[in-house]
Parts: sequence; C-alpha cells; structure tokens
Amino acid sequence: MAARGNNSYIAEGRALPQSIVFPPEKICMDWQRRQRPGAGLFNLGNTCYINVILQCLTYTPPLANYLLSYEHSQLCQQQGFCMMCTMEEHVRKVLCSPASAILPGAVLRDLKFIGEEFEYGRQENAYKFLRCTLSAMQRACLSARHDLYISSQETTIIHQIFRGFMKSRVTCLSCQAVVDSYKAFLDISLDIRAASSLTTVLEDCVTSKELDQKECFRCIKCKKKAAASKRVTVHRAPRVLMLCLERADQWTGTKISKFVEYPEYLDLRPYMSDTAGEPLLCSLYAIVVHSGDTCLEGHFLCYTKASNGLWYKMDDEFVDSCDTHTVLGQQAYLLFYAR
Repeated sequence: MAARGNNSYIAEGRALPQSIVFPPEKICMDWQRRQRPGAGLFNLGNTCYINVILQCLTYTPPLANYLLSYEHSQLCQQQGFCMMCTMEEHVRKVLCSPASAILPGAVLRDLKFIGEEFEYGRQENAYKFLRCTLSAMQRACLSARHDLYISSQETTIIHQIFRGFMKSRVTCLSCQAVVDSYKAFLDISLDIRAASSLTTVLEDCVTSKELDQKECFRCIKCKKKAAASKRVTVHRAPRVLMLCLERADQWTGTKISKFVEYPEYLDLRPYMSDTAGEPLLCSLYAIVVHSGDTCLEGHFLCYTKASNGLWYKMDDEFVDSCDTHTVLGQQAYLLFYAR
C-alpha cells in the first residue's frame, strides 16, 4: 500500500510529505454512534446560508466522528478564534442537545474570522460560506504547525476527507504527444445550463475537447504552436465529494431554475483517469436547496441523512423526516457524496 501511495505522489509531480498531520488510517467513514437527528438551528435573520452548511458538515460522518472525539481541542494551543474548536462545540451541541433547536452562537459571533466578506444580517451564498468554513478549519489545523511544507499541509483531517485531484491531459493533434498536469480540489463546480442529469454533466466534463486558438499550445515535441485537445478527469477521488450545480447563469446572472437529476449512489469510475477496476461508489448524504426567483435573495434549506440512516428535511429550526424520493426530487444546489 505504501509503495502505491508513493508512486501516486511521484506521478502527480508532488513531493512526499515530510510529516503527516492526520494519518488517513484513523479516518472512520461510518458513524461511530447511531442516534436520532440532532437539533435544528434558529435563523436570526438571513442566516439560513450558515445553517445549511453547518448542518451538512455536522452530518458528514468522518468529520463528525473526528470532532466528537475532541482530539483537536485537547491539543489545541490557539489563542482566540479557532474554527475547529468552534465546530467541535457546535457539532456536540447539535447532536447531543435535548432541545429541538439551538442557536449557532459561536459561529455567528466569529463570522468575520471565517470570511471577511460576511456581514451579520446580510444574505450570503451558501457555497461561498462552505468554502470559507473549510478554509478556516484548514487554517486551524495548521495553527501550531507553521514550519510544514506544502505537501505536509495537505495531510490535515480536512484535506484527508475532502481533497481530491484532477488530471488535465493536453494532446498535440499533430504528433499525439501528451502533457499531463494535476490540480487539487476540495469541491467541483458544474455548469448545468445544458444538462438534464448529473451523469450527463460529468460525462461532458471528461470528454476530450479541442482547445480554441486563444489557448495556444506549444508542443514540446513539434517545437511549435499546434492544435491540441484537452481532457480533464478525476485522478484521485476524495473521501467526501462536494459538487456545486451552478444555479447562476454566468452570462445573464439569472437563476437557473430547473431540475437536474442526481442519483442516490454515484459511481465515479467512468470519470476517473483509470476507468478500469471496481466501481467507485459514493452515497448521497446531504443536499442544499435554494428557493427563490433570483440568486441574490431567497432561502436556503437542506436535506441530510442522520446517523440512523434516515433522511430529514432541515429548514432552520424545523427538522422533519422525509423519504428518499423527496430528497431526489429537489432542485439541488449543493450535493454531498461519501465513499
């Protein structure tokens, strides 16, 4: 196993980590305790975008297992704000509180530390808050490790759970020479304007496309500019895959209000660099939905699968049971899949 891991680092052109912040073998993808769903979250005025992301992260099994272990706070030496300690406290309150709803007070109080652009009481985008929250958690994991190389910084619990790698292969159409490059990701944003389903979007993403003339490719073998094609694939799948179905039309800014079909179980194998081998199945465990006529206003709610294996609609302080058919029939904005 170690040799295969080392080879993947070499193939991706990355240095081997000098030290491991969080060993991947300690990650538990299944819930370590099973219970009823936790508390809802009060909306204090345009805080629904915060609530949905907190709920989706709370019901991310490997992250919740880690936060409930108190491993971070027991070793944390951070003075002042620490997003990991804040999330530990929040997840414990949600899952262990006897109340039907709680106030995410610590998160709201320190909103500016999560992202400078967030202003209390103003409607914001849930996807942006997700990305800023993960960045704040990553910073917290590294707060006492200032001397780490980049390769070691990528071994935190956050990157071990959410990080994957894309492979971009550019092929010269004259001599067939190829150039490979790799890029890490924590989430994938998808253009759904011409799509009817998630699988058709992903199929289009991994389909080879000819580069236009503005993207001039200089072939190292032909030693001149040449026509080329580019194919992007998932080279290494994350343990938790987060997908954003872009609901704002990038040309007009209007909201794309249409249903895009998505499966409960997603096989990533057809979209991998290596399409051979066993299916790489991911299971849907959370979705975020935006209701409203425009992307600049409206309301966010989410559906999550609790540790008891049942689905629940979470609309701020209200938590109601629902069935899988209801979950799969939404105009989803964010999708969360776990391997």
